[in-house]
Amino acid sequence: MDIAIIVFEGFDELDVIGPFEVLENAREAGADLAVTLCSVDDASTVTASHGLRIGVDARLEDCDPDVVLVPGGQWGAKGTTGAWAEAERGVIPEAVAAMYDEGATMLGVCTGSMLLSRAHVTDGRPAITHSGAIDDLEDSGADVVDARVVDDGDLVTSGGVTAGIDLAFHFVRREFGDDIADRVADRMEYEPRGEVYRPGVQ
Repeated sequence: MDIAIIVFEGFDELDVIGPFEVLENAREAGADLAVTLCSVDDASTVTASHGLRIGVDARLEDCDPDVVLVPGGQWGAKGTTGAWAEAERGVIPEAVAAMYDEGATMLGVCTGSMLLSRAHVTDGRPAITHSGAIDDLEDSGADVVDARVVDDGDLVTSGGVTAGIDLAFHFVRREFGDDIADRVADRMEYEPRGEVYRPGVQ
């Protein structure tokens, strides 16, 4: 399974680093996956919302991922960097929409769900985002669900910031089983928390 994590100027650090660590630990525990940090631009590094600079592995257009993880960051600031700026620019939503149409599963962390909404991936579907953007998500046509993680098959979204770790744990458990997920939780000394909403699943 090839997983692309999109990074951009102003993304929230934990939206990327939290899921990345869960996924990489799952790979080391035996999950058949590879994670690539991708940008829609030619940048070799990007700077996150709190100043952390990270390297970019590849351009998104050069990847053919099975799964795309979209982080958020700085939505409420409505500035020149962050998720809102990328939503207004439109390049990430366009790329995400194309990959979704080609069959990629979408994971939206925090206000990364808003970038998915601009790509019309969340239209009419259960989803969640950071508490500060819930009204925007509802206005976009999504069915907002009060849950930490919302799993609608090829669309999985989570609430604010730390919920991305729980999304990643849920995804690992769903795709690779309890044994790997439990081994990762033990290694990270982390207990996934909060409700996972799955339509039609009690």
